[in-house]
Amino acid sequence: MSLPVPARAGLDNPLAGIQHPVRAELELVSSRMWDIVADDNPLIDEVNRHLQGMQGKLLRPALVLLANAVEETRSTLAIDHAAVVELIHLATLVHDDSVDHSVLRRGMPTVNSVFSHQVSVIMGDYLYSQAVRHLVSTRDMESLTVIADAARTMTMGELWQLSAVDRLQFSEEEYFQLNHAKTASLMSAACEVGAICGAPSHRVALARFGERLGMAFQVADDLLDYIEGQEITGKPSGADLRERKVTLPLIAALRRMPTTARREVERFFETPEPGQAAISRVIGLVVEADGIEYARRKGEQFAQEAEEIVLALPDTAARSALLELVGYVLDRRW
Repeated sequence: MSLPVPARAGLDNPLAGIQHPVRAELELVSSRMWDIVADDNPLIDEVNRHLQGMQGKLLRPALVLLANAVEETRSTLAIDHAAVVELIHLATLVHDDSVDHSVLRRGMPTVNSVFSHQVSVIMGDYLYSQAVRHLVSTRDMESLTVIADAARTMTMGELWQLSAVDRLQFSEEEYFQLNHAKTASLMSAACEVGAICGAPSHRVALARFGERLGMAFQVADDLLDYIEGQEITGKPSGADLRERKVTLPLIAALRRMPTTARREVERFFETPEPGQAAISRVIGLVVEADGIEYARRKGEQFAQEAEEIVLALPDTAARSALLELVGYVLDRRW
């Protein structure tokens, strides 16, 4: 596998083909989501309509449904769980955009930029609370426990990131711990709750698969910020650097940089509002120090681990889709 390559204009969305075995259920998930958070309050209704226009490709709901189908004994409860997982993911994005003062998400204006940071924070809370309320109504306490644990882990990850003092001292181990908390924990939970109501004998394996997939996903995402433009990610190129986020390409490069290059990076992080030229310069230094290639190899390692787990599952259409999903995560078109 290679990680990642530029998109080609006009290329069909590869995730659509991967989701084919659960396409009918995914269509129900989308409508279920908005039923869960529907309300007569005019502001909630307006924000919900804005969020519907920003809806992503339903990767995490697909994980729930595919995990549920690995033994070809599907439960309708998985549709509810998939909707809940996506709402929790959406809540974290709404909160993240407010914390980061982001203006774009998936190429569209963020909730905080259209409404306000106050509305964004409260709406994120609303999405989360409605999702949990709906999950409680299913009376699936095992899945509730899994989702609650993942939500706590994600929150602790956010607090941990905010408490970092010297970001340039951020270690590779700390980076991976943060990725597990902020990204991989929810993907793991998505696979696990899907298994709970459809393939319980594979619950542990699928949870581990989701975690490894999530780690590969985040490394790929961090790489895209260095090597792709806004037309791919829906965010400005170098957005992580602009926000002073230290990710694996930079962590790896700092270990190899000569003193003069490292001092340039340090000055960059001391600059209140760096311009695109300064961002491009740091990206160039990271490339020169092989930070991109190092991160690429690490992402491939996580993907390989996820692939090995999938290959031990029953040979079904769902397993084939999960296997394809590993490749998509490393080489995805936004």
